[in-house]
Amino acid sequence: MQSSLPSGADACGHLPPDPEDTPLSDELALVVAGARRRAVRDGDRQVDSAHLLHSLLEADPDVRAAFADGGQVARLLGYLVQRSIGYGLQWQGTVEDSGAVPVVRGGAPGWSPVAASAMEAGTRRAVERGDERARGVDVLAALATDGESRAVEVLGRAGVDVDGLRRRLNRRGWTGMDRS
Repeated sequence: MQSSLPSGADACGHLPPDPEDTPLSDELALVVAGARRRAVRDGDRQVDSAHLLHSLLEADPDVRAAFADGGQVARLLGYLVQRSIGYGLQWQGTVEDSGAVPVVRGGAPGWSPVAASAMEAGTRRAVERGDERARGVDVLAALATDGESRAVEVLGRAGVDVDGLRRRLNRRGWTGMDRS
């Protein structure tokens, strides 16, 4: 479901939390900054799950290792690069809120409810694993759980078996560092 609410607000006018206020690994902090720059450059009103996916793929080798083969990563990046020249233009000016994840109230504007919730869920995943800071694969795992998100739409269009990716990422809290 897409809406034309102002600058990241949900249906009640509440704003999602700012993911930059959560404990992130150094690598993930760079991903967040890259996603924000990408949204600004593309003229989007908010950082959405596709911006986050694009930045994760470019910056994090553990995220790239989560995919079945390098061809999938190349196809994904191809779709994401096309975003500002055609693919994804239907998303401009809308708030990404699939309704599949709870929208947390409060915080600063600039992040779609889906992207903010994925960052929060990634942080919870890291804590459950015993890590104080979220990693890129934690956020990727959270992005893959929302079947209606823009990130999952891109994954599907690129031929990624999203269910298989989800299973691989959730197997024993896979972080990519073990590369298995």
